[in-house]
Amino acid sequence: MIHIEWPELFFILPLPLLVRWLLPAQAPTVLAALKVPFIEDFGSAKTGGVSEQRPWLLGVAVMAWVLLVIASSRPQWLGEPIEQAVSGRDLMLAVDVSGSMDEKDFFIKGVQVDRLTATKQVATAFIERRTGDRLGLILFGTTAYLQTPLTFDRKTVATLLDESFIGITDDEPATSIGDAIGLAVKHLKNEQPDSRVLILLTDGANTAGAIEPLQAAKIAADHELKIYTIGIGADQMLVRSFFGNRTVNPSRDLDEKTLTAIAELTKGRYFRARNQEELQEIYALIDELEPIEKNKQFYRPMKELYPWPLALSLLFAGLTVLLRMRVR
Repeated sequence: MIHIEWPELFFILPLPLLVRWLLPAQAPTVLAALKVPFIEDFGSAKTGGVSEQRPWLLGVAVMAWVLLVIASSRPQWLGEPIEQAVSGRDLMLAVDVSGSMDEKDFFIKGVQVDRLTATKQVATAFIERRTGDRLGLILFGTTAYLQTPLTFDRKTVATLLDESFIGITDDEPATSIGDAIGLAVKHLKNEQPDSRVLILLTDGANTAGAIEPLQAAKIAADHELKIYTIGIGADQMLVRSFFGNRTVNPSRDLDEKTLTAIAELTKGRYFRARNQEELQEIYALIDELEPIEKNKQFYRPMKELYPWPLALSLLFAGLTVLLRMRVR
């Protein structure tokens, strides 16, 4: 449909008539005079002004003025309303990129991969589903870094997660869980209450950082930040060596007790992901615990139409000037 942004401008349409009525007409300039004693003998002589000689010239000028007013009123074409889901939730992902995430105890389609690669694949699908959420990304190892601030641009968040790698934050094989939580609190504390969520994924224990995880969790609870913790890593893995095969526990350093306590303090939940299937189920469950759609908003695509009447107005104005020159 066509929408007029400033319809009040149509009130100036009669402005030229008011000017003509209020201001006295200018007397025509006489360049030469010819006295005719008997005017009736010159019946073919032209009389009257330009408008009487060329009545359609006034019509061209009127069209130019009307089109100029239409252009000034800013006509727009509005498309059909498009539904846009907005959840109002601010969701931060904190992903462990320490050296232990290089452990290859996950399988994707029969191919053995490291923990970070499996996390990327599952978390990327999760990010793409979170329509209407503002998402952010924290990467942590020895130190924690805000890789992506809160944004509706899910594609950018997914891209930056995919481009992350082991040791991107530092070279030391350490994990700062407390600092990651503290950084999330810093960037979420001023957002709307009951909408702040942190999903923290790690495969180890807190071995670095300026703040202890439980202390950071208490601060998060004070700021109503809900934390879902995910412990990642297989319980058993077969290792082949010169002396034969042996079974090891690649997740022996995982501090499940602390991760569980963090979740309980912040009214979240702790999950254990031993393989890719469990990791997918965890993210699907988080989708259920934190529903995506809270309310709906609509917007209508808009296209400006004023250039068309403006161009026609200029065309008619130019035509009026040319015709007046020819008449004279």
